[in-house]
Amino acid sequence: MKHLKLVLATLVIMVSPAFAQEYPVTIEHRFGTTVIEAAPTRVASVDYNGADNLLALGIQPVAIRYWYGDAENGLWPWAQSLLSSDPEVLRGDLNFEQIAASEPDVILAIWSGITPDEYDQLSKIAPVVAVPKGVGDYALPWDQLALIAGEATGKLGEAETLVADLRADIAAMAARNPEWQGLTAAVAYYWNDMLGVYAGNDIRPLLLSNLGFRVPDQVTEATPSGEFALTFSEEELDIIDADVLIWVTNGNQDQRNKIEGLALRPALTAFQEGREVFTDDVLTAAFSHGSLLSLPFALAQLEPKINAAIDGDTATEVSE
Repeated sequence: MKHLKLVLATLVIMVSPAFAQEYPVTIEHRFGTTVIEAAPTRVASVDYNGADNLLALGIQPVAIRYWYGDAENGLWPWAQSLLSSDPEVLRGDLNFEQIAASEPDVILAIWSGITPDEYDQLSKIAPVVAVPKGVGDYALPWDQLALIAGEATGKLGEAETLVADLRADIAAMAARNPEWQGLTAAVAYYWNDMLGVYAGNDIRPLLLSNLGFRVPDQVTEATPSGEFALTFSEEELDIIDADVLIWVTNGNQDQRNKIEGLALRPALTAFQEGREVFTDDVLTAAFSHGSLLSLPFALAQLEPKINAAIDGDTATEVSE
């Protein structure tokens, strides 16, 4: 992880001429083809996690999208210190006048859930790069998110370097934890009084798959094609039983109490064998953002928690 941090710090302040891209750049996506005629200097993002990768690539965005969190601009600790501009902060439904006011040269919408109509509206402002054809709105793996952002902004070389370093860190983590290989891992939540679990094409299980884990068969079989999550009733709680059960939470004690109070939770093998991991609000956000900046934080936090959970000893405390 130290090597990745060094690379991040270097690329934030320096752009190597060796990474220069040729233009125009043509990018195929769900809504058609986007041609970017020249290297953009003003980049807007309507992606919920878009600011992170732009900042990692040394780009100060002119517009970013607020997802959630206490910060007014929606940035989390791993990204906040890298922002030196004053971007438009998009909240709620897309405000096209606000986006236009930022005068972008290109708009990234690869983890945004935009509709065809929204794409058309955005395209009147600047070239728009959307999710690839055949890929769900939030189903792009972390590395593809970073590489597409790099290609669209003239920073593909930098993105390739950062992705390669993070892939190496992930591979090293998997190698030093061979017991993880082939184990099942479910990433579950209880939000707005609704139980849910993320499918294999979601950014969280996709990361865990890089580490050797797999989504439980019962989750895969029950999730509708193309969906990134499955909701279920309390009576169906056993659908999330796994070798390691990760509960992503917002750090709210009331939410934690509801999870711990589920009547059928004691029947889960994951509960009986102490294989549950609860994430707090910051770790949940890092895990969920799936970015070049957030993943080093998430991986460092998750590794000891997962190992404590899967050691087969119920007396082992999984740190909060």
